[in-house]
This record gives sequence, structure tokens and C-alpha cells, in this order.
Amino acid sequence: MERITIDECEETCGGSEQGCEHIKNSLIDGLASEEMAQLFKALGDPTRIKMIYALSQKELCVHDLSYVLDMGQSAVSHQLRYLRNLRIVKRRKVGKTVYYSLEDEHVEQVFLQTYKHISHK
Repeated sequence: MERITIDECEETCGGSEQGCEHIKNSLIDGLASEEMAQLFKALGDPTRIKMIYALSQKELCVHDLSYVLDMGQSAVSHQLRYLRNLRIVKRRKVGKTVYYSLEDEHVEQVFLQTYKHISHK
């Protein structure tokens, strides 16, 4: 792989190797960038977006989510398993009923900030 140097930058750029070195040394590591990409990939599906929105309103069971999303319970369970594996949602069991909610406030904030961004004109 060819190594790029700051010397190749155009004079008008104003970049310096010292200024860029700090950024280069503080880049997000491979594991963190992979996990973030997986999170954004999960948010790339309209059904999962609706599911996350519903769960941001209140804790729901699979049956309630099926009703709200007008989907079969099997399809809802499949999406919930995907979101659980990425730590976007969590579950709580009461007797035979399993309730789902967002994993934590960070998930809700990412969702709400993204929604606010696309709503901003």
C-alpha cells in the first residue's frame, strides 16, 4: 500500500503533518468503528426504525409490537433478536411474557438526534 505524505498536499490546503498526526493517532480503533458501522446498519432498515421508535415510547411485548407494526410475531421476533445481539434493545421476562425496551438512553439519543436532523429543514 502506498504511503501518503503531507508533502503531496497542495499549498492552499494549509495542512501540516503535525496537525494531521494528532488526528491520525486518535482515530477510532477498528473494533469501535466496526461496532458503530453495525449500529448504523441496524438503523438502515425502515422496519427496525419503526420498532425502535415504538420502543422509545414504552416497553412492549412481541404481541404488542406485532400489532403496532402490523407484522407477524415471527418477523418481529427475528428483528428483536437482531437488535438484541447489537445491544440496541433488551428484554425483561415476567412469567411467560417477555417485554422489550431500548438498551439505554444512548440508543434513544442516537435515534432522537437522527430524527431531529432529518426533520430539520
